[in-house]
Formats: sequence, C-alpha cells, structure tokens
Amino acid sequence: MSFNTVSVIGLGYIGLPTAAAFASARVRVIGVDINRHAVDTINRGEIHIVEPDLDVSVRAAVAGGFLRASTTPEPADAFLIAVPTPFKDDHVPDLGYIEAAAKAIAPVLKRGDLIVLESTSPVGATQQLAGWLAQARPDLRFPQPGREGEIDVNLAYCPERVLPGHVMRELVENDRVIGGLTPACSQRARELYGIFVRGECIVTDAGTAEMCKLTENAFRDVNIAFANELSVICDKLKINVWELIRLANRHPRVNILQPGPGVGGHCIAVDPWFIVDSAPEQARLIRTAREVNNDKPAWVMSKVDEAIAQAKAEGKRGEDLTIAVFGLSFKPDIDDLRESPALEIATELAERHPGRVLAVEPHIHELPAQLNSGKAVLTDLPTASERADIAVLLVDHKAFKAHAMPERTRIVDTRGIWA
Repeated sequence: MSFNTVSVIGLGYIGLPTAAAFASARVRVIGVDINRHAVDTINRGEIHIVEPDLDVSVRAAVAGGFLRASTTPEPADAFLIAVPTPFKDDHVPDLGYIEAAAKAIAPVLKRGDLIVLESTSPVGATQQLAGWLAQARPDLRFPQPGREGEIDVNLAYCPERVLPGHVMRELVENDRVIGGLTPACSQRARELYGIFVRGECIVTDAGTAEMCKLTENAFRDVNIAFANELSVICDKLKINVWELIRLANRHPRVNILQPGPGVGGHCIAVDPWFIVDSAPEQARLIRTAREVNNDKPAWVMSKVDEAIAQAKAEGKRGEDLTIAVFGLSFKPDIDDLRESPALEIATELAERHPGRVLAVEPHIHELPAQLNSGKAVLTDLPTASERADIAVLLVDHKAFKAHAMPERTRIVDTRGIWA
C-alpha cells in the first residue's frame, strides 16, 4: 500500500523540516498546526523558524503543490505526530500535546492508515497513544495488549535525532530507529521513512525505540555534566579549565566536552527526566547529571556577582554599571530559545541588576517575553561591546568568536572564547 498523502501534526523545529523532506520526495504533505501565523507563513512559501536550507525546501514544496498547511487535520495515509512533550511539576512527563493530537486526528482516520509518534516520549507513550485512539474510534481496531488478529491502523514510534543547524541534511542521512507496536507496524513505518531517508532504518519494538531516544540524550547530558562540574572545580582550584581540557583530550581515549552555562533545548534538558520518572531508584547518575547541569546557571550568576562586587570595590555604583549578555539561544548559531540557560541567566540579571542590561542575540529581532519588560535592551555586538562594564559570554556564536572585547571590560566567559 503506497503513501499518497502524509500529514505532519506539529510544524515546529522537527515537524516542518520533516514535512519538507517528504514533499521534496514528491509526496503530497498536509502540515497541521494550531498556530495560525505558522500556517499562513508556510502557505506563502516562507518559514517561521531559523534552520539552514529549510526556506529553500519549503518554498519549492509549496510552489510545486506538494506542501500546504492547515489548522485542521485532514484525511491522509500516514500521520506523523511531532508535538512538544514538556514535563509538569516534579519533572513528570506531560503527554497532553500528544493526547490532543490523537483526538484531533481520530475523526479523519480510516482503515489502512499509519500513525508514527516522533515526539520524544517516556517508555509506554506509543501504547498510550493507541489507547487514546481506540477510545476515540471504537469502530477501528488499534494494536492493544492482549488483542489478537488483524488491526486496522498501524502505530509506531520513530524519534528524531537531528542537530539544529544541520536538520535538513541529517534528516536524510542519519539512521532511524523504528519501533512498531507489532512487527507489521514496524515494517509499515519502515516503508514510510524509506521514501526519503538514505540512512539505515533499523526496526525494533516501540518501548526500545522510546528508550533509545532517551538514552542518547541522557548520555550526552551526563558527559556535559562532567565538563560543567570540572569547570566549577577548576575555578575553585584556580586552574584554567580550557587549557586543562585541551591537555586531557590529547589522551587517545579521553574526549571531554566543553563546559557552558548549563544545558538547554527541547531534548537534553528535558528527556533524562523521563528516565528518572520511570525508574527513580535506579537512575541515580542520570538524576545527578541533570542536577549538576541545572545548577550551572546559578554558578554563572555567582561569577557575575563577583564581577559586580569588584567593580563596586573600585568605587562604581551598581546602578551605573552596564552589563551585556552575549547570546540567548540554547546553542550556537540558531534562534532556538527553548530551555535556554543563557536566557535564564539574562532574565535573572534583568530582574536583579539596578543598572542597564544589554542583550546581544544576532538570530532574533525582538526580545522574548520574559526579557521584554522594558529593563533589558536588545542591541548589536559593537554597541554592547562599547558600553559594557561587564560582559557575560553565554553562547559561542560565530560572530562572537571573531570579536575582541575592550581591555577595560570585565568578562565572565562561560564558553572559553574570550578567556
């Protein structure tokens, strides 16, 4: 059975590139999002997020008639769900967006359809999705524990594993892990991704695929936590952590990552908590890594407080000091602010500091809501460099790497490019 029409539910940083990838393979794609601005922008052949090469793909797909966006689900042969999966209080996974997506697509489902969950999810989420769909459409047979025989709608889990800034290339080239609720579901999903994926599509069960995605991000979180903890230790011992890491990494079996102001983004800062929630007594190292990385912004603030105290000791008043923060996104050279420790630090500075706070983020055109209170000002790199008494380097954007700060400026460098 072929896939003539694919529907992508959620047109954000993963959903829209995935929709464009299918459309580039000349498959008719209907993108669905509750954000009317995003829908209208896409239907003009434009994009509402920053991602290299995405604008070209979307423009060509819309112009060719292979991609259009809507706020309402329509019938299709395959549905990909790429909606957010945040957590509630105490880091309990929030599957509300997935449940809403299930209820939205349920009325248009038909026998023979395929549904793939791409959202990063705790183990068991795909089975839970099948349960919600079964409740909404009792006339269709979904894969359920204990159910034998034929099913009407196939369900599988296939997590994204792409790097922001390289999404369009990695969507095509990277291997995919596909876990169906039945072997037939896995095979059907494998056929779907075979339309545009050149990497290997590896089949497993849904629970293993869900855990695989969480494991990948927890592994990275633990390694980042080691680097971040090392930077705090080196600061106490008056050792240059950047030189230390360069030297240690000359060992053939050592590869220490670079410290930073914390961990952000929609994956690494969130996903390990799903493992902790599922196995709280066993996930001791994973929990500790999360706590180390979550604590790093507070440590950065303590270094800013030290710089302020030093300036005051020289006779300057706090209200006369201008602090500039360089970078607000969660990683270099993108506009994504989700779970960004840099934004968290900038927001706290704007709330606490009595003087001016300048923000430099080359990839956005206006301050995010939490900073747009009138106290912080979005400005450019030369202006902030000239006016800053204290410069707080939070993101190592390319533009910052090529820039030299005035010698008079006190610098708090969390990325080691001005240190």
